[in-house]
Amino acid sequence: MTARSKVRGSHAASSLVKVMLLGIALAMWAGSLEAQEEMAVASPRASHSLLIDAAHAGDRLVVVGERGHVLLSDDQGATWTQAHVPTRQLLTAVYFVDSQHGWAVGHDAQILATRDGGATWNKQFEDLAREAPLLDVHFLDGQHGFAVGAYGALLETRDGGQRWQDVSERLDNPDQLHLNAITAIKDRGLFIVGEQGSLYRSSDGGQQWSRVEGPYEGSLFGVLGTATPGTVLAYGLRGNLLRSTDFGDSWQTVQLQTARGPLAFGLAGGALLADGSVVIVGNGGSVLRSLDDGEHFSVFNRPDRLALSAVAGRTNGLLLVGQGGIRLATAEGADQEVQP
Repeated sequence: MTARSKVRGSHAASSLVKVMLLGIALAMWAGSLEAQEEMAVASPRASHSLLIDAAHAGDRLVVVGERGHVLLSDDQGATWTQAHVPTRQLLTAVYFVDSQHGWAVGHDAQILATRDGGATWNKQFEDLAREAPLLDVHFLDGQHGFAVGAYGALLETRDGGQRWQDVSERLDNPDQLHLNAITAIKDRGLFIVGEQGSLYRSSDGGQQWSRVEGPYEGSLFGVLGTATPGTVLAYGLRGNLLRSTDFGDSWQTVQLQTARGPLAFGLAGGALLADGSVVIVGNGGSVLRSLDDGEHFSVFNRPDRLALSAVAGRTNGLLLVGQGGIRLATAEGADQEVQP
């Protein structure tokens, strides 16, 4: 079996765990291929559909997910409107550099862009021949950005997305392991995590990358920088959460305990909140919260046990998205009623 065959065989069990909540949306991907060029269908139930990622566009909340759904809220999540989006493919990640300019990525290696805070989107890039999704996107400023994805995909733009270049060869990734997430670490540089515990860092804006040795060989689905320069949190399968305070030179395993013992659920998404606290979410309705820069976490398992894929801060709590759509929660993760 070739290296690529091995990667393909593990596709559904590794990187796509994050974007499809451990395989929930595999059938959806195949079923939506014939709708590649169609607009996302307006649906009154879109806020209850499978949603994958969330971001802030200034004070606006933006979430993305299945069938090209992009939802917007200007009242801290009390009400939502659906954006005009030129795809019905699963969107896996969204990122804004300011209140107006943002990007979303998804299946068919699609990259979408908005210049009006997410109200309307245009397709900047698509590569059907890849037969694989992009899984995350990050911009350093309004012009310079990166997208990562399955089979070691690393794309770069220096003109706001008018042109995207495949720069996957910059990584030491001969087996084309899936790249699941990319982020910036305060005052240090860029960090990528992926399949089989793969870790990469760049200190020069993504032009050169070095592979980092970590203590875990299972897939990592997310990476997050804290408010402290050089501190990295990487997380993934079976509740594994790694912390580095020196930009990946050394790592410690963060112990996550529940009333029934160590947390065993996969972790999928996280956010650094405005107050400096860190929240990470995952399967089983797990909501992890740290007030000490990621050194220790409290663990709350929501009673509905629905898988969560992303979190964003709100004025008085959290926005949780995943299986079953949008959930408004307290800072600890419990349900919170918000009046429009």
